[in-house]
Amino acid sequence: MEATEMEVEEGQPAHSSSKSSKRFGLRNSIQTNFGDDYVFQISAKEDWTAMAVSLSTNAVKLYSPATGQYLGECKGHTATVNHISFLGPMTPHLLHSCSSDGTIRAWDTRTFQQVSSVHAGPSQEVFSFSFCGSGDLLAGGCKSQILLWDWRNMKPMACLAECHVEDVTQVHFIPGTQKKLLSASVDGLICIFDATGDVNDDDHLESVMNVGTSIGKVGFFGLKNQKLWCLTHIETLSVWDWKDANVEADFQEARSFASDSSTQDHVDYFVDCHCSNGDNRLWVVGGTNLGTIGYFPVNYSDKVIGSPEAILRGGHTGVVRSVLPSSNILGGHPQNHGIFGWTGGEDGRLCCWWSDEISDLSRAWMSSALAVRLPRTHRNTRYQPY
Repeated sequence: MEATEMEVEEGQPAHSSSKSSKRFGLRNSIQTNFGDDYVFQISAKEDWTAMAVSLSTNAVKLYSPATGQYLGECKGHTATVNHISFLGPMTPHLLHSCSSDGTIRAWDTRTFQQVSSVHAGPSQEVFSFSFCGSGDLLAGGCKSQILLWDWRNMKPMACLAECHVEDVTQVHFIPGTQKKLLSASVDGLICIFDATGDVNDDDHLESVMNVGTSIGKVGFFGLKNQKLWCLTHIETLSVWDWKDANVEADFQEARSFASDSSTQDHVDYFVDCHCSNGDNRLWVVGGTNLGTIGYFPVNYSDKVIGSPEAILRGGHTGVVRSVLPSSNILGGHPQNHGIFGWTGGEDGRLCCWWSDEISDLSRAWMSSALAVRLPRTHRNTRYQPY
């Protein structure tokens, strides 16, 4: 059952605890299901005409980012959906997903039907995937292995099985490079491969970075994407120069630093990192168990996590799993008529946050009307995306 789009009534402006913080009001809220489920990840098409939402029911639902309208559902996975992504402008209607059922699947978002798939093998799980360039080469992160396919004919190309000893939680073809492939694992290692030609462990492994603990999520930023941020399952943050395999900042007490910089809320976990286009600015997104989210600037040169520059409060009642900003530049001009972005969490809700571009952005419009939520119990899942 789908909840209809809800415009939230404006309440009284709340006083901001920090002059540098911007609060964003709740524009609307959607209950994805009225059952015991929650949102794992949100991914948007490049033109922002649709966004995909993976749920703990093993389904992927599509919504309009501009209005919150429900568009349809992709059903077929038989286990947890670990990662979803739209490929790009060359195939705008294709959504890809991978799952603990061992498959990577492609869906036509016009018909919500599966159009192709590959299988990683018996008893295998796929935690992450990445396409290279035009989408011909596909990499999947599995149980201690990295698998490569030719997506054009679904032919297996390689199996890299000697570099990791535990689940490979992340694989990424590095943007702007000629088939440089990064992998990250629960074993604490980040590996860089040259994925050209007949790929194998012995000849194509270029470098190894040891984070020292189970890796949850990584991403690229900076000029020519030479910087790498890394979030771990014990909530530490590190910044690397992946070309030199050199750590530039290691925040072992990242939650404490973020909590100390915030005058209102203790940070219980990190959701993601976001960066601005074309420079080295980085934010770590921290959350509370009650659903408040803050964007904390990371000065990795001085080893400092600053006060939150944006606060999202009043939408969620539990842990937030995914944050999708409509603009990669915090404080810039968001797309979709003032929408700052969407969040999804363990309360099963999608929340749309907005700022009136004419009004003073330092004011927070707290919601006075929220969707009815049914009681639920939280479940622990292994190695799920934030």
